[in-house]
Amino acid sequence: MKPSAAAVPVFTLYGGELSWPTPDLLHCESIAERSRLHDWEIRPHRHGDLAQLLYLRRGVARMEIEGRQIAVEQAAVQVIPPLTIHGFRFSTDVDGYIVTLAAPLLANLQAHLGTQQAVLAQPGLYLLGDDELRHVDALFQAIAEEYASAAAPGRDLLLQSLIAALAVWLSRRLAAPPSSERGLGGPRQGGPRTGDRRPGGPRGERAGEYLAHFTQLLEAHFREHWAVEEYARRLDISTAHLNGICRRLHGHSALGLLHQRLLLEAKRNLIYTSLTVNQIAELLGFSEPAYFTRFFKRLTDTTPGAFRRGEGRP
Repeated sequence: MKPSAAAVPVFTLYGGELSWPTPDLLHCESIAERSRLHDWEIRPHRHGDLAQLLYLRRGVARMEIEGRQIAVEQAAVQVIPPLTIHGFRFSTDVDGYIVTLAAPLLANLQAHLGTQQAVLAQPGLYLLGDDELRHVDALFQAIAEEYASAAAPGRDLLLQSLIAALAVWLSRRLAAPPSSERGLGGPRQGGPRTGDRRPGGPRGERAGEYLAHFTQLLEAHFREHWAVEEYARRLDISTAHLNGICRRLHGHSALGLLHQRLLLEAKRNLIYTSLTVNQIAELLGFSEPAYFTRFFKRLTDTTPGAFRRGEGRP
């Protein structure tokens, strides 16, 4: 039976904390790494503003995407957009990766894809022929290896470049004309059916649109420290309505999401730049460095300087 929207948990990473656990704009792990902890089954759940790319290299994956079930027994890439309810059961010999994309990276990719950005906004299953498998496998392997090399120079830039190459490949698969090979697989799920785009019908779909628009506004203006009331005004809804949507679909209040976005950018600057703490505070719109330090310590239990030295990191 298809789970109701209210019954589906919201995770950042399955079984993890709601806050984004890393200063990177993506997270990469093997399918086995997490699924073996849950007896090879990832129960239906969703992510508020994250997209995932699941790469099945070997083994069997029984997927449930928005209530539709399919068994995949060959190499494939499954695109899982934000808010999509999804669950998996894997065979114990499964091999492959799950790459999770944070909202800032997802927005950047969609902006660069232009008219092809729909590839990351709708569920799609892309089965791989032999030539495609070699290419896609090389990309995912490179992403996994670079993700694991935390101290490598230029790591952040290379990771984003590799993900961009993967996104372009997916967009070309989506845009390619039908063929006999694609007829076997192609983007099997495609876009959601009318009236079935989000759990809960039109009301749930509308809430998802509000959250997506809020995420876009947040990405553009988080450094300006807008009040939640201003975001609600731009969306033409009440503050209480915005907070209710954020809590229901993401697990945080609107202010909590703003704080998490500021914190993510602070962590990225502390790790990937040589800016001083005072410069980072100014860059992120804090009126005083001391205010920034108190903000950072309240959310992480460590100071910006200590975090930069490697203390308090996951």
